[in-house]
Amino acid sequence: MKKALSMLILFVMLAPNLQIQEAKAASALDIVINEIAWAGSLDASGDEYLELYNNTGSSIDLTGWQLLDDESPTELSGVVPANGYFLIEGSEDAVSTITADLILGLSFANSGDTLELQDDLGNTIDIVNSAGSDWPAGDNTTKASMERVSGALQGDDNFLSCQTGNGNQSSDGSSILGTPGTLNSVSESPTGTAVTLTPSAETLQVGETLLITASVTGVEDLFSYGFDLDYDETVLDYQTATVGGFLTDSTFNAELENGEEGTLVIGEARTLPEKTGISGDGTLFTVEFLVIGVAGSSTAITFSNSFISNPEIDIESNFNGTEVAIEADAGEITDLAAAESAERYSIDLTWTAAEGGADYYRILRLNQEGDYEELGTASGTTFTDGSQVIPNITYTYQIVTVLGISESTGVQVEAQETRGLTGDSNRSDRVDGRDLDNLAKHYGETSLDENYDLLIDTTYDGAINGSDLIDIGVNWALTYAE
Repeated sequence: MKKALSMLILFVMLAPNLQIQEAKAASALDIVINEIAWAGSLDASGDEYLELYNNTGSSIDLTGWQLLDDESPTELSGVVPANGYFLIEGSEDAVSTITADLILGLSFANSGDTLELQDDLGNTIDIVNSAGSDWPAGDNTTKASMERVSGALQGDDNFLSCQTGNGNQSSDGSSILGTPGTLNSVSESPTGTAVTLTPSAETLQVGETLLITASVTGVEDLFSYGFDLDYDETVLDYQTATVGGFLTDSTFNAELENGEEGTLVIGEARTLPEKTGISGDGTLFTVEFLVIGVAGSSTAITFSNSFISNPEIDIESNFNGTEVAIEADAGEITDLAAAESAERYSIDLTWTAAEGGADYYRILRLNQEGDYEELGTASGTTFTDGSQVIPNITYTYQIVTVLGISESTGVQVEAQETRGLTGDSNRSDRVDGRDLDNLAKHYGETSLDENYDLLIDTTYDGAINGSDLIDIGVNWALTYAE
């Protein structure tokens, strides 16, 4: 009896200090629906995933939480790390390069769903596409995911289609146009930090060396990083990687994954007893590749499975990949035609653009010595030759496609200007004493002489001589009438 009484007294004394644990409600946007691959992938329409993001500085247990798809609830489980991502996949292979945090039977309608995230007390934490109409972003053709721009905002206008994937792959190995597990391509890092790949050239030739420089900007207390750089092994061949020196007193490693081209695994960390990082901007490393692909091919060089970290936690950062192309061989134009222009003493050239495009076209004309001389260039598919065109001379033209440093074989066409008199060098529409005077003043000159006048060389042979004098005599006193 005394013992029971003593226990009762002890309970009464402690009671004011006892706290009954109650479920604590989350606040709106503590967790947000950050990315939705509602269109699946290029491999399969069922390669769907949904990504959550924790906006808070503490991990959040999803036990008891629900995801409502058009009011149809599905129980969630797992823990979303502080300021971290949580990937929900429709099947484990939906994102074959990342292990899902949770697998659910996702099945999003291409015409649009309303998605609502509720906590364990039934409070709405986030809602997307509340009207249930067409998805505000994403693409069923390219299979671009729908990405949230800002985790602090709601509304359909806060979503855009993914611009650049982060190198992950779908069920059959196709690249995902999405950013599962990393910062969205349409979002700015809240830290202002970015890691950027910069190529030595965006367009190269087979056999050339490509240098890719990785730089970091706006970082605070960088301690370590780890990157997978993915690229097309049929286009690039890895040679070597050199540390950039931004992190001092560090260990740097770079090797191909399993010794095979396609993914370069790079990491660096400071190795000091005192765990401190480096702040600011600088070069992390440089990678050298040999260009081995075929003309016209290209490859993106992207980050996947990548992070940067301070001594405590990962640093939120934008990861900006790059793309390089192998210069295509310039193709020949087609349908080249030549005709008299609307204005006299000029000839119009027209053609169909070369397949594969062109930077510009070179227009050449066969000169008096039998060499092709450039008249000019054209960015489009027309050109007018008004350069001292002599009537009744058959001109041969050549059009050359220029693409980068590659030039096509020239395509030829012939044409004449028939609206005029041979020997009418001053273009008065009559052959008379003025034309004879012009010829006499230049008689004996050749195309090598400084004062040589092409319009007097009516035979177009590079010399002003008796044959040109004969043309004047044949047409003497004739008047041209249209």
